[in-house]
Amino acid sequence: MRSEAEMLLRLLAAAVFTGCIGWERETAGKSAGLRTHVLVGVASCLFVAIGLLVSNDFADLSPNVRIEPLSLIQAVAVGIGFLGSGIVRLRTDENRPQGLTTAASIWAAAGLGLTAGFGKYVLAGGTTLILLIVLRGVEHFERKYLARDREKRGTL
Repeated sequence: MRSEAEMLLRLLAAAVFTGCIGWERETAGKSAGLRTHVLVGVASCLFVAIGLLVSNDFADLSPNVRIEPLSLIQAVAVGIGFLGSGIVRLRTDENRPQGLTTAASIWAAAGLGLTAGFGKYVLAGGTTLILLIVLRGVEHFERKYLARDREKRGTL
């Protein structure tokens, strides 16, 4: 039986994991920073937490009533897509989309919130590290190696 105190711990874990991603975006000067990522992650976790708690309540009333965890995940993933689409914009001077990485990080924060909501802390922590490496480490690689390649092709 899951308790509200256990769910609160999951919400705090989601805040920590998504806060790490939000902090990275904030220090990179991106439009969606610490608060946005934490809000998305905690809200995603809350959807899972309330779904699990309510399913426990309904299970006590009737064994025929269930809440499907995959439906929770799917609903959050689709909803976050709409939020992310609002972040992406077209730069008219270069005719290129801008904000794709930030939109993707918002989507990832939702995934971290879902993961913490299901109590999978090791998976959420490991994913947070992977995301931080991608957001910071790959950026340096792109600037160093891909910029030269784009210059050669004349696409920079």
